[in-house]
Amino acid sequence: MEFLYDVFPLVLYFLGAVLLGVLIVLLVKLVSTVEKLNILLDDIEGKSQSLNGLFDAIEHVGDTISSANNKVTGFVAGVVKKVFKKRKNNKKVKEYDEYE
Repeated sequence: MEFLYDVFPLVLYFLGAVLLGVLIVLLVKLVSTVEKLNILLDDIEGKSQSLNGLFDAIEHVGDTISSANNKVTGFVAGVVKKVFKKRKNNKKVKEYDEYE
C-alpha cells in the first residue's frame, strides 16, 4: 500500500507533464492556423472591396428598372381606371335616362 502512495503521485506528475506538452503543441498549431486564417480573410476582404463598384452599379441599374416599372404600372393602372370610370358613368346615365 505504501508503494501506491509513492508511485501514484509520480504517475500523476508524469501524466500532467504529458498533458501540458500536448496542450502547448495544440496551442502552437492553433496560433499557426489563426495566422493563416487571418491572411485568407484579408485576401477575401480585399477582393470583396474591389467588387463594391460592380455591386453599386448593379444596384443602380436595379433601382432604375424598378422606377421605370413603377411608372409604367402607374400609367397602365390610370388608363384602366379611366376606362372603367367612363363605362360606369355611361351605365349610370343610361339608367337615369330610362327612369325619366
